Amino acid sequence: MSKAKRIAGALAASACLIAPAWAQGWEPTKPVTLIIPAGTGGGADQMARFVQGIIQKHSLMKQPLIVINKAGGAGAEGFLEMKANASDPHKIAITLSNLFTTPLGTGSPFNWKDMKPVAMLALDQFVLWVNSDTPYKTAKEYIEAVKAGTDRQFKMGGTGSKQEDQIVTAAIERQTGGKKFTYVPYSGGGTVAVQLVGKHVDSTVNNPIEAVGQWRAGQLRPLCIFDAKRSTYTAKVTEKESWSDIPTCKESGLPVEYQMLRGIFTTKNATPAQVNFYVDLFKKVMATPDWQEFMEKGAFNQTFMSGADYEKWVTSAEAHHAGLMKEAGFLATQ
Repeated sequence: MSKAKRIAGALAASACLIAPAWAQGWEPTKPVTLIIPAGTGGGADQMARFVQGIIQKHSLMKQPLIVINKAGGAGAEGFLEMKANASDPHKIAITLSNLFTTPLGTGSPFNWKDMKPVAMLALDQFVLWVNSDTPYKTAKEYIEAVKAGTDRQFKMGGTGSKQEDQIVTAAIERQTGGKKFTYVPYSGGGTVAVQLVGKHVDSTVNNPIEAVGQWRAGQLRPLCIFDAKRSTYTAKVTEKESWSDIPTCKESGLPVEYQMLRGIFTTKNATPAQVNFYVDLFKKVMATPDWQEFMEKGAFNQTFMSGADYEKWVTSAEAHHAGLMKEAGFLATQ
């Protein structure tokens, strides 16, 4: 049995053992706002709106879920709204690595401890993509071309400045013999993929779900995935290739690994009963066939956490990002 099926089975079993999400002592008394601290079209936006659809389709919550993008200041706008509404449990946020990179890189007066962790939904992958018209068939071939070119000749497109895409780019640059990319920031992952199709940049490190449509259409080519192991998803995405056919970057001579959090937080002063409502709600979301299809479509690493385990993971991830950003010279204090 695949890992994805085991997780789905466990979540389904736990969902069967509990009453409906709204029967757990506390339930929302007004619409719940799901804040996306990122732009439209990217991975966080797609996941949040998919969650909204599942909750509505399966009637998992009495009150409606309203999804709002607040991408200003590399997501600081969304995080600061969560902080300012610390006592309103009707606000939740879907997080990505800017949970750490935005305060570290901009000095924005926010920390993840200004919110209450609910659950890790998955870890999102990063893939090194190039336009299909280029001659590069492997990551090694592309990196060799960067080495042979002039400094900053090659353009790397990414989401935001000093965010996860640029952190991955900085890690790649440690393997390019001193050659740097010209990093071009865009407002969201969907825009990044479109820019690569249009050949306005030479490569990207988009999440799978942000570029799968262009890959399926034959416009983009994945060179490697930034994980320790290949994807477990074996169904064909294109006529010939599946996610599991993409080699790891380490296999390809590019020893770089990075994954990104896709998780849920609520406001800081939420009670245990309020947090538990959302944990139960998202367990129900993740137990649906719709969610499993979405996970496969985006080649997500299905890792679920809540409670103390999730808080411990977030604490460790913050320290990890501080180290990566210090090494890259991205800290606001630098």
